[in-house]
Amino acid sequence: MQSQITYPFPCFPTRISRHVYLVPIFFFLLLQLSFAQGEQEQFRKSVDSLIESAPKSYDQIHTALAKHSSDTIKMAYFAKIAQLNNYHSGQIYALNELGRRFRFLSQFNESLEKHKEALAIARNTDNIELEIYTLNMLGILYRRINAITAALDHTYEALERAQTVSHPDMGIKRAINASVSNIGHIYRVLGQYDLAIEQFNKAIKLEEVLNNKLGLAENNQYIGECLEAQGRLEEALESYNCALRYNQELKNERGEILCQNGIAHVYVHLGKAKMAVFMLGDALARAKKLGEHALIASVHLTLGWALTDLKRYDEAEESLLSGLELARKYGLMRTRAEAYSFLSDLAAAEGNYEQALKYHKTSLDVESQIKNDQNVRYVYNSIIEKDNEARVSSINQQLRKNNTRLLVSGIAIALLAGIFYILYRQYQLKNDKKLLTLEQSMLRSQMNPHFLFNSLNSIKLYIINNEQKNAVHYLNKFSKLVRKILESSSIREIPLAEELETVELYMNIENIRFSNEIEFKVHVDKNIDPHTVRIPSLILQPFLENALWHGLSSKIGDKKIEVHITKKVKDFIDISITDNGIGRKAAEKIKQNKVLKRKSVGIEITKERLANFSKDYLNSFDVEIVDLYDAANRPAGTQVILHIPTA
Repeated sequence: MQSQITYPFPCFPTRISRHVYLVPIFFFLLLQLSFAQGEQEQFRKSVDSLIESAPKSYDQIHTALAKHSSDTIKMAYFAKIAQLNNYHSGQIYALNELGRRFRFLSQFNESLEKHKEALAIARNTDNIELEIYTLNMLGILYRRINAITAALDHTYEALERAQTVSHPDMGIKRAINASVSNIGHIYRVLGQYDLAIEQFNKAIKLEEVLNNKLGLAENNQYIGECLEAQGRLEEALESYNCALRYNQELKNERGEILCQNGIAHVYVHLGKAKMAVFMLGDALARAKKLGEHALIASVHLTLGWALTDLKRYDEAEESLLSGLELARKYGLMRTRAEAYSFLSDLAAAEGNYEQALKYHKTSLDVESQIKNDQNVRYVYNSIIEKDNEARVSSINQQLRKNNTRLLVSGIAIALLAGIFYILYRQYQLKNDKKLLTLEQSMLRSQMNPHFLFNSLNSIKLYIINNEQKNAVHYLNKFSKLVRKILESSSIREIPLAEELETVELYMNIENIRFSNEIEFKVHVDKNIDPHTVRIPSLILQPFLENALWHGLSSKIGDKKIEVHITKKVKDFIDISITDNGIGRKAAEKIKQNKVLKRKSVGIEITKERLANFSKDYLNSFDVEIVDLYDAANRPAGTQVILHIPTA
């Protein structure tokens, strides 16, 4: 008797019934295949129709192929078919869409290759609209890989080309808007947030004219990022939400994820980490489905930051390391720097300060690599090498054909090099002379005869009045001040702590002539180490002198000067000098009525020295003078704010 086999799960009683069970699966697969074939057939028909009608504008081509534009296989097919049929506009469109998709996937080499090929075809076929569009695509790509100079060059070229068109159509107008927005992006990368917001607002006005909701969504989101970087969190949240509404209306999933990530960022800043984690869970799942590596990495980092705030350290580390791994794999330098910074915060929160310091140093190293523009070459190095090889090959052919031309060219290059070297040396010497003149002028303004005479005269009065202790005390301070001025005058920049010590001495000496009526205070924020921050030497004294002699010398009653050192924006420190004097208008009237007018050149010299100091940094300095008023709108003093770059 044959034994019966039993199964630990329900099984088919007969061979026929098993096959019957597989029938629905078979039909499902057949349906999927049929659907795919139908979609392919529809795509081929769209391509054939385009090749036959041969439209030249981006809008006309994109209208027919929009839903296929993210499919690299279909776009590669379209590029080949368009090339075989000499349909150049279609080929340019396909190459740019491939470049865009490769950029989203962080495949920057491939992206650069496709956009460059598209640009060459657009220029050869004189299609100005697609040439401008391609230049903008290259500008965005170069910005993404931190090649800022190349990004600016291509974006401004796109803008200039667009502005030469006398009667721009919709495509050209959109290209102008894209250029303006990308310039804003470049300012944002450089940390010039006010200039960036100005460009994004300009782009919004242009997009409103075209009723381009996608452009409105993107530019509002970019403004949110700038406002967040400035610490203007409520305004940032408003901009992100505005962008999110536009993206939801357009069903733009990528835009929605970016906005969710930005809103979550603000939530963490505002202490609402739980809300951030809830929002980011959905954003991460959608980002992974979309497959854009940079977006996934960014959401991972924000989630890790939020989890750190909630003290869920293991989950935070897992999320941050996932983001870091993607950043390493796809060459996302800024994301890497941010990941190390968040990991440093996590280690510090766990009490592992040694590891926190290591992560912090690594973050600074990556930031330094970005700023020095050393790292970005690897992204498109292979293409540059190919270009160089082609150039070398071409040069060698020319050399073999004509040795005489080589000799002439060599002599001409040598002459040009010599001329350029001489011009460069002259420029250098001129700059050195200007710098020396500035330093001499600065020293004269610090050691002017009036100050020396009056200081010694005040000390002399103490001696005459037999106030020996005061005389010795102030004489010591005076000699120390003179020594520090002479020492600092030979140094281009000094620690902030030394500068504050010098101004303390200066104010002590000057206060003798005011019968010690002036209350002078210095406040330094806790997040600033005055020993590590470096500023140009002797830049504060001219502003203090102005406050004393124009603001307080004619004032009756209490006299105050306060110096506040803060850091509100990354890569800048703010030094504000506030007096409660008579204000600039009243001081100017008094000055006009004086027979002997005191000429103050120290501030102009200081501005020139700050401009020279800022040349070594990505950011520039700024001097802001604010007139203060009381509740009754009466002058209540003056505030001078120096915005000094630290990177």
